[in-house]
Amino acid sequence: MLEWSATELSTAIHARKVAPSDVMAAWLAQVQMVNGAVNALVSLRDADALMAEARALDDVAPQGWLHGIPFAVKDLVATKGLRTTFGSPIWKDHVPVADDILAARMRAAGAIFTAKTNVPEWGQGSHSFNPIFGVTRNPYNLDRSAGGSSGGAAAALATRMAWVADGSDMMGSLRNPAGFCNVYGFRPSWGLVPSDAEGESFIGTLSTEGPMARTVDDIAGLLLVQAGENPEMPFPRAVPDVLSGLDRGVKGLRIGWLADWGGAYPMEPGILSACETGLSVLEGLGAVVEPLAAPFPAEKLWQSWITLRAALNGNGLRELAENPAKRALTKPETLWEIEQGQGLTVAALFEASTIRSRWYTDAARLFDRYDALVLPTAQVWPFPADWRWPEVVAGRKMDTYHRWMEVVIPASLIGLPALSVPVGFSLEGLPSGMQIIGRSGDDAGVLAIGQAYHRATEWPQKHPPLVAGSISA
Repeated sequence: MLEWSATELSTAIHARKVAPSDVMAAWLAQVQMVNGAVNALVSLRDADALMAEARALDDVAPQGWLHGIPFAVKDLVATKGLRTTFGSPIWKDHVPVADDILAARMRAAGAIFTAKTNVPEWGQGSHSFNPIFGVTRNPYNLDRSAGGSSGGAAAALATRMAWVADGSDMMGSLRNPAGFCNVYGFRPSWGLVPSDAEGESFIGTLSTEGPMARTVDDIAGLLLVQAGENPEMPFPRAVPDVLSGLDRGVKGLRIGWLADWGGAYPMEPGILSACETGLSVLEGLGAVVEPLAAPFPAEKLWQSWITLRAALNGNGLRELAENPAKRALTKPETLWEIEQGQGLTVAALFEASTIRSRWYTDAARLFDRYDALVLPTAQVWPFPADWRWPEVVAGRKMDTYHRWMEVVIPASLIGLPALSVPVGFSLEGLPSGMQIIGRSGDDAGVLAIGQAYHRATEWPQKHPPLVAGSISA
């Protein structure tokens, strides 16, 4: 059962061929075997309580797609009765009294919440470590990072401690860990998976939640659980039919290969060639791949991104810097984010928004010529787990703690759907991925490309999750 897809498992449970209690027993045994080494799951619930909850579902008529499936929720999502820390020692004992909307939808679909998946403190930085739970390690090499901020989710999928997982993505947090752990991570079009109506909700359109899985079928299945209008949030988006055309194939599609954005994004050796190998798979399936020159100045995108991100963090998290007790418990990267936002002018914000608007227009024109664009998922291979972040990439010094992930900004800045797909392994056995990026609202089209690619490669299935490093029972 651990090797099944979530779709296969759900089908078996609904057909009464497998009981939720059997699934839970297998899950508990797997967690006992591997979680101590990778540290993907945190705040685990009591095993006896979980078995009792699963047995209670054995004779209940299945309702939702996740009925009876053990599910660990990202530790940035509030879960009723289950500790939620945001990776911050300020919240280390926090037990929410209500679910966030995302958790409520997954619970309503029948999921049994078992644990949380580890994250960086406040979800900031694409490397999952925090002072409460420590670092999540890469299943393919325990000395390397699993990425972030959905690093715990990606590592749990790779080690068969999850069938599907939720993640969130501002600056690649669904895509980077998927690439680092040889699984799929999908950032939906902005607005498709709504958040809770808390705080500012009109400007804050840089981040979204979405699904992660080992198959594209499962990405689509969990997306349909997560998606749907929240009437309390602006800019609602209709839920597309992502299932009926999933197997349409890619013959005749035109795909633009953006590589390193004309040299703007430094890449470690082997990253681009790994993506080109992935693109050759799509070509073999009938797609037409064309190299593209940089379609917009990368430095302008960065200027817009860093300004808008600073405005959101500098004001939304301001209390962490202003309260002396909380400041002492907050990591320097978060304090830096807050400080960047304190001195912003209205003119700077207007210019950042104007750049964003111009890029959206230019990207829309690109999609008149191309069905999808492709970029690497990350600029580096999984790096040492004891680093805070990569300070130098291909000889170029990084001037912020997250600039090594600049390659994800073109999609994030304007809310485009982007699927991270595995592209294989380095000579050292480290995974990487590439982003398949679509027009705003074309989530179904992106997933259909991903489905054709998955059926031709099946990277997560061909490579056992513990190929490097030693995780013993």
